[in-house]
Amino acid sequence: MKKLKISQFVQTRLGFFALLTAVFWIKTVFAYYVDFSLGASDPLQHFLMFFNPIGTTLLLFSMALYIKKPKISYAVMFIIYLLNTILLFANVIYYRQFTDFLTFNTIFSVGKVSSGLGKSTISLLQWYDLLLWLDVILIAIALARHVIKIDPKPLPTKHAFTATTLAVFVFLLNLTLSEANRPQLLTRTFDRNYIVKYLGLDTFMVYDSVKTAQNNQIRSSADGTDINSVLNYTKSHQVPANPEYFGQAKGKNVIILHLESFQQFLIDFKVNGQEVTPFLNSLYHNKNTLAFSNFYHEVGQGKTSDAENMLETGVFGLPEGSVFTSLGTDNTFQGAPAILQQSAGYSSAVFHGNVGSFWNRNHVYKNLGYNYFFDSSYFNTSTEANIGYGLKDKLLFAESIKYLEQLQQPFYTKFITVTNHFPFPLADSDTDFQRPETDDKAVNNYFATAHYLDQAVKEFFDYLNKSGLAKNTLVMIYGDHYGLSDKDNKSLATLMNRSSDDWTALDNMNLQRVPFMLHMDGLKGGIQTQYGGEIDVLPTLLHLLGINTNKYVLFGQDLMSSKLQQLVAFRNNNFVTNKYTVLGGNGANGSIYDNETGELLTELSPALTKQINQWQAEVDHALSLSDSLNMKNLLRFYTPSGFKPVDPSQFNYLDQVNELIQTREKLKGRSTSLYSEKGKSTTSLYITDAPELTDPETDIDSLPKSSSTDGETTTNSASSSSNISSQK
Repeated sequence: MKKLKISQFVQTRLGFFALLTAVFWIKTVFAYYVDFSLGASDPLQHFLMFFNPIGTTLLLFSMALYIKKPKISYAVMFIIYLLNTILLFANVIYYRQFTDFLTFNTIFSVGKVSSGLGKSTISLLQWYDLLLWLDVILIAIALARHVIKIDPKPLPTKHAFTATTLAVFVFLLNLTLSEANRPQLLTRTFDRNYIVKYLGLDTFMVYDSVKTAQNNQIRSSADGTDINSVLNYTKSHQVPANPEYFGQAKGKNVIILHLESFQQFLIDFKVNGQEVTPFLNSLYHNKNTLAFSNFYHEVGQGKTSDAENMLETGVFGLPEGSVFTSLGTDNTFQGAPAILQQSAGYSSAVFHGNVGSFWNRNHVYKNLGYNYFFDSSYFNTSTEANIGYGLKDKLLFAESIKYLEQLQQPFYTKFITVTNHFPFPLADSDTDFQRPETDDKAVNNYFATAHYLDQAVKEFFDYLNKSGLAKNTLVMIYGDHYGLSDKDNKSLATLMNRSSDDWTALDNMNLQRVPFMLHMDGLKGGIQTQYGGEIDVLPTLLHLLGINTNKYVLFGQDLMSSKLQQLVAFRNNNFVTNKYTVLGGNGANGSIYDNETGELLTELSPALTKQINQWQAEVDHALSLSDSLNMKNLLRFYTPSGFKPVDPSQFNYLDQVNELIQTREKLKGRSTSLYSEKGKSTTSLYITDAPELTDPETDIDSLPKSSSTDGETTTNSASSSSNISSQK
């Protein structure tokens, strides 16, 4: 009898409404506990995780109840249900990779960051993801076959209003309980997990949309006076250069090796008796290398693009989304390529084996002032050469030499590697590294791809030495961000002779260290133990090159300065000093760890409490000013003396081969390219064991006859191509 009543109720409009609400509530809670690490720590938080989907789900579905026409009402209700399922599923996939939730900026930028994500997304799928879609399929079939019939009876408006009122009451009750457990939840929070844990995914999306609208309004209302507070901070925050290192690399070429997802713990690490990165280990301990052991990535949602942004501009990324994708097309930058070109006559180039639109680079690099950008259209990106996010590292380095040797010196160049990118796929034919056998496939593969990257870097260094470039070049190496996420770390623990049961938040934070090395013949090296992060790289580099930074807007400090503050800020407002790690974004009210002992401090002296709160205020202030600078595009109101704002229209990445050749021919005897110095190509000096290079004459030596970066194709003249060949 009871089953009959339920069956009959489902055949009504309110019954269908209740069915969708109940099923969506169940699978949302399922995702909370299976896929999202929301960190419920007490019974009330667990209750709220069960409770919070109800209010917003009722509210959304009740909107369809006001529609009088039955078929349209049912259709709208089901479409809302479908869209909410898509949003839930997208967050599940995104969270597995980034341990974070989708924001409006991320969603709107999906077209700019989606290239190469196919393989990665497939690897993130789990068999139980079907449970998030099974109900949608069954309900759709039930509607199509009239198992669930559309109720033709009109629904009184008061019933719809009652449903909406109930939804609002449930939401307000949810909010009240949440505020009691977490005061100032919506006004002072730095962790999206909190909002989802207490109020749910839909509420988070509304919250994020409001914040996005507020940011847009702030940007449109900015004026020239807004830059003053930023300038006051950056000028007062600067530290003097170390006289022993200032100008030591003046006039030298700069080659940046951007190591994808490469973490500091890999240095000197062994698996099954094998050194994971033998060459980088040797470089780390080299007497001509400044190597930093306490250097942290400071990226947010922008991941790789955030790292690039900090290193190129000395400004933090955004709290949500990516500067490159959301603001990079239109914002004014005062980046390293333009600074070096205007102050020291540097040419500049980026080498990256993915499409130019990935992370919106084909626009951002022009705004930064990069002369050249060699993307996937300049390389052989056949199926066997591609790793999902672009060209394999050994191939990228090998095939870039024919362009690198054409650049006028001094040059500022960056190589962006991709092989060590999640999910770390690499065929056995590419590496002989014996993978560990943990219960986490990503952890096992991570070491193999890191080893491959190490071999690629060694091959490149061998070329630098053979060609003579090493004598006149500063090589900067850095890891852009973590490779293994927090969820992988407990599997990693066994390889580090640690128990996963004893793993702490401090252990997770310690794994946010990434390599940073500066290598140059004659540079007084050594392992540096001072604390710093990616925001500190640009002032450090500029001082080494003998460029005064006083007039530039830089949020970091020279890592070699005796006045270095050693306060490392993270995008979630956590921070690290040379003595303490402070988590929670709430100063002394957060979790404070002693770096030396690893102890979680439960009782703080008044002096330490005051100091930590002071540091927290400094971190909050710096991030707030950086956000204001980015969101309001404040650099349009400030031009350093002697600096000319970048005109992106001057750069065209379509016909770069001809441009390089024509520049060399025009300069004739004044050309400073390596090609001109040697009087011939140096590509034959590059030796690689990459199995894909079956025809080095074509892949390494020959310049392409056509290239495309901005969606167009330009064919180089035959005379120019043959001109290169004849001079080899």
